[in-house]
Amino acid sequence: MTTSLGAKIKRHRQEKGYSLDKLAELTDSSKSYIWELENRDTRKPSGEKLTRIAQALEVTTDYLLDESEEPSDQVLKEAFFRKFSKLAPEDQQKINQMIDMWGKKD
Repeated sequence: MTTSLGAKIKRHRQEKGYSLDKLAELTDSSKSYIWELENRDTRKPSGEKLTRIAQALEVTTDYLLDESEEPSDQVLKEAFFRKFSKLAPEDQQKINQMIDMWGKKD
């Protein structure tokens, strides 16, 4: 099943609990522009705007542009690493320790 760019933006915006106003603010856009992206398939954002939207929603631009329903493994990994890189160094270290512990299970 295919999913449009607008449907993905709307779904992820709602999952994050963002209003149209909040996503517009985070992406330096207007509320009406975000609404048009979500509801009119004829509206296509610029590369810069698409990047801002992807960053605000913590997904990749590739995922937003791909018409598949679910993100690929690569997209999920990129989203994880983006979130991981925003953590404080001590939190990153704790996560690395947990991964090491899980990896030792046999």
